Amino acid sequence: MTKIIHSQGAKEPSPEAYLEMVAHASRKTDVAATTLKAFLIGGSICLIGEFIRQMLLRSGADSDHASAWTSVILVFCSALLTGLGWYQKLAKHGGAGTLVPITGFANAVASAAVEAKTEGFVLGVGTKIFTIAGPVLLYGTAASVIYGVFYYLLTGFR
Repeated sequence: MTKIIHSQGAKEPSPEAYLEMVAHASRKTDVAATTLKAFLIGGSICLIGEFIRQMLLRSGADSDHASAWTSVILVFCSALLTGLGWYQKLAKHGGAGTLVPITGFANAVASAAVEAKTEGFVLGVGTKIFTIAGPVLLYGTAASVIYGVFYYLLTGFR
């Protein structure tokens, strides 16, 4: 357990007293309101994505191209909003609703790049851009290989 340093040589509180101090200082969360906001924000992001896809389909794009361009547009918008500092403001209110996979991933990559830009492009952005997204890429790729092997074995080598 981490020691708490007190001024004037005061005695360290017991674990129970410490937990009581934390509970007293912690902000109470309204779970229902937080869940509703996350649902509405995440649902709105998905609704915007579907709106973009439908507009692309109506303009003559086939389903595969419309889906691909929808992803590209959502990633671009998420990165742009992150760079402008607006995505974090949205996340403050929407919480987990802003973690919709494609926009949340783009935000994770872009926010790491924005934070590291003062250190330069090579040693800052170049080295830290995948700080948050790296584990997602690593374990996502590893999981897909494992699932692929199991699928291959279970389908009778077809």
